Amino acid sequence: MQVEKDNDRQREVTRLCVQVALMLLQYGAESAVIVQMAHRLGIALGMDSVECALTPNAVILTTLFNGHCITTARKNLDRGINMQVVTEVQRIVITAERKVYDVSQVRNRLNRITPLKYNRYFVVFMIGLSCASFAHLSGGDAMISLITFFASSIAMFVRQELSKRHYNPIIVFSITAFIASIIAGLGLKYNLGNDPHIALASSVLLLVPGFPLINALADILKGHVNMGLGRWTIATILTFGACLGIVAALSLLDITSWGS
Repeated sequence: MQVEKDNDRQREVTRLCVQVALMLLQYGAESAVIVQMAHRLGIALGMDSVECALTPNAVILTTLFNGHCITTARKNLDRGINMQVVTEVQRIVITAERKVYDVSQVRNRLNRITPLKYNRYFVVFMIGLSCASFAHLSGGDAMISLITFFASSIAMFVRQELSKRHYNPIIVFSITAFIASIIAGLGLKYNLGNDPHIALASSVLLLVPGFPLINALADILKGHVNMGLGRWTIATILTFGACLGIVAALSLLDITSWGS
């Protein structure tokens, strides 16, 4: 009877550990944090050992308790970067380590996590403002900043619409870069502002995959080479898609030189 209860508890803890690892992976945490949080939660809930292996497409986790092993795997689906979810999961694990939460409370808390998102129009405005600010810092005048603002804002709105319809990310990046470059390229075509090339370069900054590249480098430096290379490859392909959109826009506008 006790053995059966121990097995049931181990299965439940295993599910919680792999749920933690999967949520962290889906919402953009680096691999070292994912493995560490899964291990810490398992130990906090009474397991003797927790081992976690990550791939870009799946999480594989094993728990050991009283000489009995349970291994489970979960498929990974990317849900975008959301540090609020990552922070909430980490907070739950830390609270469990302090013996405030038991197994059922951890399960309930994890199931209640809901990703919070900013208003989409606020995101559009802030993306436009940030790109326009970069154009201004690069030496652009008011006209250049205005062109950059409209180009990047419209491009971000298009990106949101395409993502909402679940288009392939490469297609999303290509079309978004095309829209931004077409609008900013008109300034270069008609020689608006003091240096239209600044608007052309600044309007596509919203497509720089900075977070995946940072995570990729962190994973490689911390020993998770396969995960790091996988993330680096995805970021590189997305950058390539953006380049295709820029080149297509420049070709359509018959702009043969990026520099001034």
